[in-house]
Amino acid sequence: MKLLKKDGVQWLIFEHFAKYDFVVHGFSTRIGGVSNPPFITLNLAFHVGDDPKAVIENRKRFCQVLGLQLKDLTAGEQVHGDKIRVVTGKDRGSGAFEYDTAFPCTDGFITNEPGVVLSSYYADCVPLYILDPIQKAVGLAHAGWKGTVKRIGARIIEAMSKNFGTRAEDCLIGIGPSIGPCCYEVDEHVINPLRVEFPYWEELVEVKENGRWNLNLWEINRRVFIETGVKPEQIETSGLCTSCRTDLFFSYRAEGGKTGRMASIIMLKDN
Repeated sequence: MKLLKKDGVQWLIFEHFAKYDFVVHGFSTRIGGVSNPPFITLNLAFHVGDDPKAVIENRKRFCQVLGLQLKDLTAGEQVHGDKIRVVTGKDRGSGAFEYDTAFPCTDGFITNEPGVVLSSYYADCVPLYILDPIQKAVGLAHAGWKGTVKRIGARIIEAMSKNFGTRAEDCLIGIGPSIGPCCYEVDEHVINPLRVEFPYWEELVEVKENGRWNLNLWEINRRVFIETGVKPEQIETSGLCTSCRTDLFFSYRAEGGKTGRMASIIMLKDN
């Protein structure tokens, strides 16, 4: 990924997505907003207890540097599930200015309509970006450990195939900043469902001396996409750990559960 800066706001883009001029995307950092502690400063989520006016201002700032308008943004109530929503022009503004209007119980979003801004929110979970440059369709998925075990990345590809004619082998994938295998320590509550779903689960963890495991969510999601038919060379993984880099990102674990959220954003441009 590449770090960009404009008007005090810092954000990241995937370099292989940036080659396509019909799509806008970005992943925010915590830098460039107006929120007070513990949400310093570019918190983009309403549900964490921040001042809603600050969140709206922060969202406007992030949209502005991307060349977008907040009124076109859509968002969901993320519940660590695998529900996918097909987002259309009539949905613009859902969840943009208040949490109550967000799509209920939704962790994945797809669209093939230009001008519709998809967004999702993070403070350790894995942001997944999907771009089909052939059918000109895009998707976002919020993949915590539960969504990862439910293979939400595969569910997104399947939904895009069903609705837009997408083929997995045509897709470009971005796996954004999240808690890395260096820091994501888990117990049997997480490992047990992982064992059931992934026969190669031992390749995805590092055993710790305390009897727990460090889990590699990046690699699991990468393999899920490959198993779905995505070409490995078309997957870009940021390799940035939110828990290690609290100078740049919010981290739920590293900051004791009270912190802000970054956002993933993607939009097809109008012709």
